[in-house]
Amino acid sequence: MGGFLEKPETEKHVEEGSGNNLRYCVSSMQGWRLEMEDTHSAVCKLKDDFELWSYFAVFDGHASDRISEYCAKHLLKTIMKSEGFSKLRYEAGIREGFLRLDEDMRKLYQDKPGGSTAVCVFVSPDKMYLANCGDSRAVISRNGIAAINTIDHKPFAPKERERIQNAGGSVMIKRVNGTLAVSRALGDYDFKNDSSRSPVDQLVSPEPDIIVCERSEQDEFIVIACDGIWDVMSSTEVCEFIGSRLLVTYDLPMIVNSVMDICLHKGSRDNMTLLLLLLPGAPTIDMDAVKAERNLDQRIAQITREVIEKHEITDFEVLIRLMKRMAINIPNLPPGGGIYAKYYIIEQVFHEKFPDAPAEIHDYFTM
Repeated sequence: MGGFLEKPETEKHVEEGSGNNLRYCVSSMQGWRLEMEDTHSAVCKLKDDFELWSYFAVFDGHASDRISEYCAKHLLKTIMKSEGFSKLRYEAGIREGFLRLDEDMRKLYQDKPGGSTAVCVFVSPDKMYLANCGDSRAVISRNGIAAINTIDHKPFAPKERERIQNAGGSVMIKRVNGTLAVSRALGDYDFKNDSSRSPVDQLVSPEPDIIVCERSEQDEFIVIACDGIWDVMSSTEVCEFIGSRLLVTYDLPMIVNSVMDICLHKGSRDNMTLLLLLLPGAPTIDMDAVKAERNLDQRIAQITREVIEKHEITDFEVLIRLMKRMAINIPNLPPGGGIYAKYYIIEQVFHEKFPDAPAEIHDYFTM
């Protein structure tokens, strides 16, 4: 949904925090979209009897940000006020909170278009709860791999298609009735008007899927992000890239922003929000990796200069196309990111050679 800008809005909004032996960084970028409709929430220490619990969430709005904004403000407290949570049945309480919030918002936005995906993670002292509704995703990196992740709710998935058809709808061009690209969402009340059916049996369902897993010493980090990330990078690619970066830098904003830059260069046309949550088992700086990274950067800069001189290049677009072809012969590029992760070095060398070139160069990696 929504139109596109003539060039992407690449300013990033970064937030960091820590608590309960956790550290997080979230960054968001409008990208090519006309409006920014993503929101997020991060609470390292919950209140009252849940001070050792933490909560993190990303919401991807469509057709306005009213639903995503409301979710960011109210989903946590709605879950914590649920009967299930009060009776220590946390999985039931999370489900109840999603459904209750959807009904609460109906009173405000019944006749207004728009909705939002929602993915949230609760971290308790011994367990983690991952809940998603829509195609935003949470992924746990454990022992070096993307070990656990939520499943995107797409209309063409067999279970989702069956519910949609049972509710009298259809899946066309991979969308609900040919218009909505997600099969579950909060809001979107024009898809939830069949009074003969329960809330979870509508064309679009507000029901989350919930994963509960025991915490492990091998748990490294959790990535929570909207589909602007997952449309162009897999869970494995994102986790491999982040894991490799944690070996060479403590700078979480740089790591998170690098993922979004890579996604932009890979062709993402959507808003992007990524929340990185470091767990106690996260990788730490490795001096051999730092040295190898420094050597790699120098090698790429050298190759870039050689390509410019050999081919007498004066056009950045031509340079990027040649460097993409050269990438297969450059060993040890960051896993999951590849040559896209070193775009800034190529751009820096080009500007050293041609200082009068435009200060901003966009999106040649998508060509």
